[in-house]
Amino acid sequence: MKLTVVGGGSTYTPELIDGFARLRDTLPVEELVLLDPAAERLELVGGLARRILAKQGHPGRVVTTGDLDEAVEGADAVLLQLRVGGQAAREQDETWPLECGCVGQETTGAGGLAKALRTVPVVLDIAERVRRRNPKAWIIDFTNPVGIVTRALLKEGHRAVGLCNVAIGFQRKFAALLGVTPADVHLDHMGLNHLTWETGVRLGGPEGENVLPKLLTEHGEAIAADLRLPRALVDRLGVVPSYYLRYYYAHDEVVRELRAKPSRAAEVAAMEQELLQMYGDPELDGKPALLARRGGAYYSEAAVDLAAALLGGSGSPYQVVNAYNHGTLPFLPDDAVIEVQAAVGPHGPAPLPVPAVDPLYAGLMANVTAYEELALDAALRGGRDRVFRALLSHPLIGQYDYADALTDRLIAHNREHLAWA
Repeated sequence: MKLTVVGGGSTYTPELIDGFARLRDTLPVEELVLLDPAAERLELVGGLARRILAKQGHPGRVVTTGDLDEAVEGADAVLLQLRVGGQAAREQDETWPLECGCVGQETTGAGGLAKALRTVPVVLDIAERVRRRNPKAWIIDFTNPVGIVTRALLKEGHRAVGLCNVAIGFQRKFAALLGVTPADVHLDHMGLNHLTWETGVRLGGPEGENVLPKLLTEHGEAIAADLRLPRALVDRLGVVPSYYLRYYYAHDEVVRELRAKPSRAAEVAAMEQELLQMYGDPELDGKPALLARRGGAYYSEAAVDLAAALLGGSGSPYQVVNAYNHGTLPFLPDDAVIEVQAAVGPHGPAPLPVPAVDPLYAGLMANVTAYEELALDAALRGGRDRVFRALLSHPLIGQYDYADALTDRLIAHNREHLAWA
């Protein structure tokens, strides 16, 4: 089995390699190709990848390359984890929206739109070259904003599934609080990427006992603290929102916090430099503890599980993925990309039925789905007016003067990545 990681020079990659090594029986990778244009960085990551596999006795071969066609030739699956513009572009995404009093974040709001505009054309070019070389390969997208990127891939007919680590993070946390194994926990997880709610926590599978009320009663304080939301709000909702919902439920509070401290991008950039120095140490043969602060917890386990299920291996039969709606949530278009539990196999994901959704959540989901449709249109066709329309539609923006000012800033800060600008 051959897997290709586009963006293989990421400091995330050793987390992924560690998962491949530990879970070799689930996903027996024989050749792992790391693709990245940053040759020096790629060699540091590739060297550590080889040492991790060797230490754990994994027989797989690690290949590093900057040639996309070579990387995807014969690949069974291609994992996308690229960042167009690097941390410098992320730094901008997190700062210029604050000038207008809006959240500065790399996956939602104005910053998320900027990232989508930079990313979608690049990803579609990669996917088309994958299709020409290897039309049966699965594309697993971990590149943010996952919902918009996955929708772009599916719209063009690619064999693609979107992946996020939010659900697996909740699964692990809830399992620890309940004193059970993660495999015992099935989430009633519904929404859009980075706009999700856990409406049930079931033991043993989709039909198992719902222990969410017990979790909220006994551990509500700890759950709310993790979300950085008031316990009273979580109790009133009766569900567990993704931590990304804090951008919506406490927008002004978050803006004040972001203005008062260095950006997350600046923190990550400094962390990456330290990590790359560590990766260059020939004695290092495992992922360093610092990597846990980089983000992407349990990413490797989610990626292995999904790839194994898609490729006919022993992956879990039910997984949270990003896929076409196809009537699962009847208040959204069929071609909306939703994030829900799905039965996953070699034919792809089939979303499980979702009970009727409370209007409190359905309304926000419908609003953000409309924004994502407009954002994708802007990413595919360009133009200032399309960018403005997407920003005006976003519930974190929504005022014409904000949308106008943010449109000018977005274009100014991303001109080198926008072919039409």
